[in-house]
Amino acid sequence: MNIDAYRVTQDHLRLKDLDPRDRGSTDKAAAAQRTTELQERLSGLQERLYAEQQRSLLVILQARDAGGKDGTVKHVFSGVNPQGVSVVSFKAPTAEERAHDFLWRVHARTPGRGLITIFNRSQYEDVLVPMAHGTLDEEAARRRLKHIRAFEELLADEGTRILKFYLHISRDEQRERLQARLDEPDKRWKFNPADLEERARWDEYTRAYELCLSETSRKHAPWFVVPSDRKWFRNLVVSEAIVAALEDMNPRFPEATFDPAQVRVE
Repeated sequence: MNIDAYRVTQDHLRLKDLDPRDRGSTDKAAAAQRTTELQERLSGLQERLYAEQQRSLLVILQARDAGGKDGTVKHVFSGVNPQGVSVVSFKAPTAEERAHDFLWRVHARTPGRGLITIFNRSQYEDVLVPMAHGTLDEEAARRRLKHIRAFEELLADEGTRILKFYLHISRDEQRERLQARLDEPDKRWKFNPADLEERARWDEYTRAYELCLSETSRKHAPWFVVPSDRKWFRNLVVSEAIVAALEDMNPRFPEATFDPAQVRVE
């Protein structure tokens, strides 16, 4: 798979030009087999990253409601050692968080050396939501995005690899997923009536996402627009990108600080 086909490189991204039902040249069965192979490779790479204790990986997942963030975490990272991976979700800021700059709560949750952290929603919420609700104008949004670019550059300079994924679903697919949450008793806990209010702002969120992705996709912190109407293809694309990044990092097990030949276990 050419993962670069999904990387954001445009200065003025238009989401309507990208097909959320795209499945590349693969089918569901082949994708499932390939995803399983990638899970095994990810497990080994994560162990090496953890043992090396020199660098880290930050994975950012953004999507509309019912876009598949939780499902992506569940399927892509199912084989990794939980000791070396954490998932952080940024919801509406608390009173204490609002008393600080918008990145204050984010910086402390970035991964330490040897770790993988997944942001299930991220610092971008503090641009997307107020823009969609009309409480943050474009000029102020661009200032925040400038700060985010500098923040991500700092993380990259300090050894954190950053991958950002926008899980791209269609409006029809979102409707079906939200309706399924209402229709199926074991999924109703996922339904929030407020999601319908956010759905009514579809166009506003589209404009906000287009600005965020266009302004902050950089070589050291790329955005990928992942076609996500088909969950199996979503999982494949995200897995391919993460494994490719870790293989490029090529973490290594550290050399022993002693001579193993001189040690005997009685």
